[in-house]
Amino acid sequence: MINLTSLMEFRNFMVALPQSNKLIEEKAIERNSKLTKPNGSLGHLEEIAIWYASWSGTTKPKLDAPQVAIFAGNHGIAAHPGVSAFPAEVTQQMVLNFKAGGAAINQLSKTFGAKMDVYPLDLDKPTSDFTKSFAMTESELLKSLQAGWDAVDPSADLFVAGEMGIGNTTSASAIAAALYGGGAKAWVGRGTGIDDRGLQLKRQVVDAGLLFHKDILMDPLVVLQALGGREIAAMVGAIASARARSIPVLLDGFICSAAAAVLHKINPKALDHVQAGHVSAEGAHAQILKRLEKNPLLALDLRLGEGSGATLAIGVLKGSLACLSGMATFSEAQVSQS
Repeated sequence: MINLTSLMEFRNFMVALPQSNKLIEEKAIERNSKLTKPNGSLGHLEEIAIWYASWSGTTKPKLDAPQVAIFAGNHGIAAHPGVSAFPAEVTQQMVLNFKAGGAAINQLSKTFGAKMDVYPLDLDKPTSDFTKSFAMTESELLKSLQAGWDAVDPSADLFVAGEMGIGNTTSASAIAAALYGGGAKAWVGRGTGIDDRGLQLKRQVVDAGLLFHKDILMDPLVVLQALGGREIAAMVGAIASARARSIPVLLDGFICSAAAAVLHKINPKALDHVQAGHVSAEGAHAQILKRLEKNPLLALDLRLGEGSGATLAIGVLKGSLACLSGMATFSEAQVSQS
């Protein structure tokens, strides 16, 4: 565990990241080649099982203690007309729904045996309007990074980050545009379901934020501070924290992937412990996954957030591990091998 008192501490961690176990990876590849199936016949399942094994430290891994963490934050830019189809108070209302067990993510977490935790982050204090100032002070950014870092359960064997925050697709779009270029038109989608007029207004807000901060967007952490939200910063901290503990991570949708992009820009190896749980219906999500070089496990046109797509993908990951760990080899089953 680290205690973040400055952004330099976080930067220093990002320089020397823990690595996967290459010996275990080689042994998992060897074991996979001997299982009673044509080599490669399980497609991407084989790759993700070997990837997971390399982080778990065993050639016969099991997934018994997945953790889903939902981070919630409010955004100053949500006050702009058209940014969201829902009012800002919905964030707090949904947090209460999560805690009461009534949301989609509650049902999915329960179905796949995941522990689910909810972290509301200063909901009574929205971030500042990023078209006029930094969204967060450095102190607020550090506090959010630390909240995400501390949220990761050291006993978890998989981590899924989810989010809730009215206006956060606008923030995520601004982050993606700042990191990769292309302006608002390339990255802004309909989010919670805004109409054409709302989409135009949302793009104007993002372009205004990019213009206001145009001279200070060379540093990914500055991008996060200037344009991000507390829940997005917390996901950045959580994904990094999982890396410190060698816990594999499944990314959720566009907003979670924008958080991951901050880490990827700091260090291109920062997401080696990460797989993309799904690709969502938010148009820019596929673009950002391509930049991160992540192939999604699922494509179901989801656009809910909450960690829902990544939590569904736990089932796919469990299936892949069951095959790698439980299948017999040709010699064990006394099956002839070509």
